[in-house]
Amino acid sequence: MTATIQEISWAIASIGFIVAAFLLQNGGFVSRPSLGRFRLLPTMLMMTGCAHYAPEPLIDTPDILAAPAAVSLVRPYGRASSPPTQAINLSGPLDEDAIAALAVTANPDLKALRARNGVNDAQVFSAGLMPDPTVSLGIDPILSGADPVAGLASALGLDLNALRTRAVARQQAQAQRRQARMDLVWAEWQTAGQARLQAVRIAALEAQSVVARDSLASAEHLLARYGAAAGRGDVSADPLQGARIAALDAQQVARQAEKDLAAARLELNRLLGLPPTYRLRIAPVAAFAPLPDADQLFALARQERSDLRALREGYDAQEAALRKAILDQFPTLDLTINGGRDTGRNVTLGPAIGFTLPLWNRNRGGIAIEKATRAALKAEYEARLFKTRAEIAAAVAALAIARRQYTDLDGGLAEATRQAEASRRAATRGDLPDATARAAEQILRDRQLLRLHSAQDMAEQAIALELLTGATREQWK
Repeated sequence: MTATIQEISWAIASIGFIVAAFLLQNGGFVSRPSLGRFRLLPTMLMMTGCAHYAPEPLIDTPDILAAPAAVSLVRPYGRASSPPTQAINLSGPLDEDAIAALAVTANPDLKALRARNGVNDAQVFSAGLMPDPTVSLGIDPILSGADPVAGLASALGLDLNALRTRAVARQQAQAQRRQARMDLVWAEWQTAGQARLQAVRIAALEAQSVVARDSLASAEHLLARYGAAAGRGDVSADPLQGARIAALDAQQVARQAEKDLAAARLELNRLLGLPPTYRLRIAPVAAFAPLPDADQLFALARQERSDLRALREGYDAQEAALRKAILDQFPTLDLTINGGRDTGRNVTLGPAIGFTLPLWNRNRGGIAIEKATRAALKAEYEARLFKTRAEIAAAVAALAIARRQYTDLDGGLAEATRQAEASRRAATRGDLPDATARAAEQILRDRQLLRLHSAQDMAEQAIALELLTGATREQWK
């Protein structure tokens, strides 16, 4: 309210100064010797409120490229009841919440989006400003004739149509700003979820790499023994070829796990705004929540997902745009105050009103465009709801399959462990060949790898379901 009063006061003062300048020009108030120092007064006063340009050049080595400190202060994500800041020790193991909070705070793309949000704030400020008056000045010099002075003409105009649509334009800008903020919240949520996915992937791949390296070492040891035995003629070529194929398979699995682990670390560092060579320690993954209901999650998503909120805010902004287009169909009004002096020294001052006649156009094209845009936004919102429900149902089904597979693998792991241990004890006593014991141990490692893959799939599906619902698994209850 204060800003509006200041703007109106400034507009009234500007009009008063311009009228005063016109009267001064025609000698209405003061004598000719003191006239010169008052002529520039309105211009000087209006110049005091002008903005000034200050350059801000880019730099080649911004702070974002520097190595982070051992401890960062960041704000947690998505927790209204949490304290405003949270200390994170980058040298210690980071859990999922710390990874997510660090991603929201330090991700370079999110920093750019937050900076871009300042544009929306500026647009709201711009929509609330009063329109500037227009001024025109003219002079008619005497070329011939008996009149003693040159003719002067001036006009002060104000666009009343801009005042009429100012409120609805401001509502549109405010709705667009809320939409941009909801889009930013959704981007933060997605970035935090992607960082958590990479953290889960890293923890799983580290465990898988250990098992893959053990399998590779055992396969290479067995290949070396079969190679030596084949060289002495103790075994045929078939066992040697089988050992060679097993060693190649184990080597491929170990290399792929190493490549996937390196890629996951690089992607996590990118999401967290860390240098590529920075090594983070990931804490163990938390226990899984009970399997949720798809319908309840969809109801929660309609309430919590910020992208759906952003679409609703965009629809409100379009409603304001349609109201503005309807207002624009009415005649546009221009109020002008004309002043002049003719060559006979006659001074005149009076108002004039100009407006358009809504006969043919009546802004029907603009109204049709805004109505079609509103219909498109409504269809887009409904399509997003439909897609959200389908994706949540698919994610719940995939999570149920992953949990069932994990349970089956976990149940068979105990038996495989007993067989491997018994085979090793028998091989130590000399009752079984070492190759038989190693085969049983490899069966155990294969089942361990399968269970690790299933656990990784289950953890990733749970996080994906959180991303789809826009809420953490604690809120599923």
